[in-house]
Amino acid sequence: MKEYQLIATAASGIEALVGKELRNLGIDCQVENGRARFKGTQETIATANLWLRTADRVKIIVGEFDAVTFEELFEKVKALPWEDFLPFDAEFPVAGRSIKSTLYSVPDCQAITKKAIVERLREVYHRPARVPLPETGAFFQLEVALLKDHVQVTLDTTGPSLFKRGYRLEKGGAPLKENMAAALVMLTNWRKDRPFYDPVCGSGTLCIEAALIGHNIAPGFNREFACEAWDWFEPAVFKQVRAAADQAADYDLTLDITGSDINGQMIEIAKANAAEIGLGDSITFKQQAVKDFKTEKEYGVIVANPPYGERLGDEEAVQRLYHEMGEVFRPLKTWSKYILTSDLAFEEFYGAKATKKRKLYNGAIRTDFFQYWGTRPPRKEQPHD
Repeated sequence: MKEYQLIATAASGIEALVGKELRNLGIDCQVENGRARFKGTQETIATANLWLRTADRVKIIVGEFDAVTFEELFEKVKALPWEDFLPFDAEFPVAGRSIKSTLYSVPDCQAITKKAIVERLREVYHRPARVPLPETGAFFQLEVALLKDHVQVTLDTTGPSLFKRGYRLEKGGAPLKENMAAALVMLTNWRKDRPFYDPVCGSGTLCIEAALIGHNIAPGFNREFACEAWDWFEPAVFKQVRAAADQAADYDLTLDITGSDINGQMIEIAKANAAEIGLGDSITFKQQAVKDFKTEKEYGVIVANPPYGERLGDEEAVQRLYHEMGEVFRPLKTWSKYILTSDLAFEEFYGAKATKKRKLYNGAIRTDFFQYWGTRPPRKEQPHD
């Protein structure tokens, strides 16, 4: 079976998680800035699309080379085996990026790349020069990306970004993308046998992603991918990978996941979103203010993405919320707490210094993930013989 050079792209700061996910899937990879690079067959492409929780897209690298002139770019793009990927009637827009490169004009790089591919396809498919290619067939999103004069030409196998799981019927004013929510859960010490709580759950994304992880449900299980429409991509591959994912899921496991929000309307939206993906019974959603949270449970994990300046709410109300969080959560010594915010003064209002901070980007907003680690559960004694 043909092997492809592949990349899984990711938001800055979570590439290592994508690498970890790939290795857990048995796929060897190399983590780079904003992506993880790996090799594989069509089955690898299907598996990565279906299972990666924290990545944005899975792309095939059609070619890589250095170029400092437009002529060089044209000739090297044209030399790539486009007929292996694009049928005669393919619709193939070319996106572009250029960072610290001699060829800095992105529109020119896109136009030249497109022209080179068209010329190659015309020669292969014996089309006259003056007749345009139809572009009425399947969709193939290409990208020409230049970084320090190194060119990477890729084909996106995913389609709409991997964060689009398909369960979000409605969302709040500043929603957390599903893959970012999954990343936050994976950066905590939460395990499926421990309580999970989101005190400002909004449309429920953090709780739903935790439930998907707890049940070992593939995040891409309920959606389709761009490469499934390509005539050279074997339909049986996705069928097999989906069947294996269904077998791997533990639907019967009981999870202790709770989300609350002061806004009753958001709780209704969260319930509808959880029901849409079949997790309505796995998560408890309730209307409740942070200050009213009480629990007798131990060794739980709190993960919160409260409103912050650039997103929502006025500053004073947000700072009051941080203070309330500190008052309510600090006494929970066995619980670990994880809070994402762009407010660098968060610790001051919360009233305690974080055990650890991790820099992350929520879209274009630079944030910190403030981590407060609880005491470890006592070790279970091993039975004696």
